[in-house]
Amino acid sequence: MSKKLTVAVVGATGAVGREMLKTLHDRQFPATEVRAFASARSAGTKVPFGDDELVVQELKEDVFEGIDIAIFSAGGSTSEKFAPHAAHAGCVVVDNSSQWRMDDRCPLVVPEVNPEHLEGHQGIIANPNCSTIQMLVALKPIHDAVGIMVVSTYQAVSGTGQKGLEELERQTRDLFNMREPENKVYPYRIAFNVLPHIDVFLENDYTKEEMKMVNETHKMLDPNIRVTATCVRVPVFYGHSESVNIETEKKLTAAEARVILSQAPGVQVVDNPRANLYPLAVDAAGEDDVFVGRIREDESCDNALNLWIVADNVRKGAALNAVQIAEELLKRDLVSVVNPGMFL
Repeated sequence: MSKKLTVAVVGATGAVGREMLKTLHDRQFPATEVRAFASARSAGTKVPFGDDELVVQELKEDVFEGIDIAIFSAGGSTSEKFAPHAAHAGCVVVDNSSQWRMDDRCPLVVPEVNPEHLEGHQGIIANPNCSTIQMLVALKPIHDAVGIMVVSTYQAVSGTGQKGLEELERQTRDLFNMREPENKVYPYRIAFNVLPHIDVFLENDYTKEEMKMVNETHKMLDPNIRVTATCVRVPVFYGHSESVNIETEKKLTAAEARVILSQAPGVQVVDNPRANLYPLAVDAAGEDDVFVGRIREDESCDNALNLWIVADNVRKGAALNAVQIAEELLKRDLVSVVNPGMFL
């Protein structure tokens, strides 16, 4: 790897793309140059980068020459079209969409969970689903004991991007001003409501979001873990929350779990119910860590625990994890593409 390092953010004008630029700057990522790309309609606009601004360039197939790492957050169709061209140009792609997550050629990585999967990558690395990321950061330390896992997620509207944030704000204003709110993003009103529906329903009556948690956990952690999930959209701007029940092969007490989790990288234990201390979405917003609390033994099952897991879905669930992957690539000297023609 050369001493000069050029990094690009694709989808730089979106909520996650902007957070990626902020994270690169905040973590002092050792890039000589950072470039911002988006669609033609956004070309020429400016996005903040520290105290400076970057001029957004139009995303084209031939823009990746000389770029070492490109972090994508521009949707699956954009990644499907442009990521192969980036890899072919020798640029390592860290993709935040669902396009490459289950592709056998692409490692799916959370640095606190499975950084070794980066070895031998072919040029495209997938960033997992935001809910899966925070869950596995918390569960990895007790992975050896995990058997069955039941997950219910309570996901912020920022998981839908800027349009989700705008819809919640607009509907809230409408209701306070006695106007009938309009549903543009979600099938029903999200303001002051709870929707047990994220992404499209599949033939098994699970949603695509729910099956992402199942399939991505199998790919990253253990194909033998049994997982079932219910994903719910709630009227919160930032921060996904998860109620997780795990059945272990051998008894693991709540006290033992607290000790394990308190020593785990990227995890903060907030668990003192007598003082009303437990993780909250408002406290996780803008934070890097995954917060775990309400750690208690399941009284309906001998070898089971209940956990409450909260994290900023735009930060750790997207931007930070992608930048951490890029950092891990540098640490392991993996900023090169082994087979640049693999995806074309």
